[in-house]
Amino acid sequence: MSEGIEISEDSALVEPDDAATGEAIRADLSEKQRTQMRAVWEWVFVVVIAIGAALLIRLFLFQQYYIDGPSMQTTLMPQDRVLVNKMSYKLHDIHRGDVIVFDRVTNETQHDDLIKRVMGLAGETLEIRSCIVYVDGVLVDEPYLNPEQTSQIEPSARCGSHTDMAPTVVPEHTVFVMGDNRVQSFDSRDFGPIDTDKVRGRAFVVIWPASAWAWL
Repeated sequence: MSEGIEISEDSALVEPDDAATGEAIRADLSEKQRTQMRAVWEWVFVVVIAIGAALLIRLFLFQQYYIDGPSMQTTLMPQDRVLVNKMSYKLHDIHRGDVIVFDRVTNETQHDDLIKRVMGLAGETLEIRSCIVYVDGVLVDEPYLNPEQTSQIEPSARCGSHTDMAPTVVPEHTVFVMGDNRVQSFDSRDFGPIDTDKVRGRAFVVIWPASAWAWL
């Protein structure tokens, strides 16, 4: 008689339950998929919120503008980028000396965003004598002008063709603007005062290039 092999209860061989194991694997995979989907939706939510916040900031608070002309040299140079605060004039009035961006309607279909400096406020009388600006008879100090330009003997070399302007009263709800580069600026000396409701905001800082960073 052949000798049998005794197997104790503690070491009994147990066949795996294939169905139960499969269910466990599927459950584990399903949980991983749910975790991954939650992570994806969380990132989608974050991106949507970030884009929405950026759009709201651009629409209501700040906007970047690119300088593409010489009219504000040497305060602003071509290719500079400035940040404009669109809330400034909802909180306080426009001040003389502010650098502003405004919408100038050139025709029915074309609008130009221009950047200039405020020189005259509503109700003030602005006058130019030999390129020097007077407001209500008082000379305006302009330390931001290029000394190489202001030191020229010939008036036209200092302020182009607008060497003189008769006393002009700035109408209500408008401002008189001029570029810092008086020789090459197209401004209120050419097209008159601008409506304050066309002002987009106050340029307050140069943000690019980094070497030109400065408050305005």
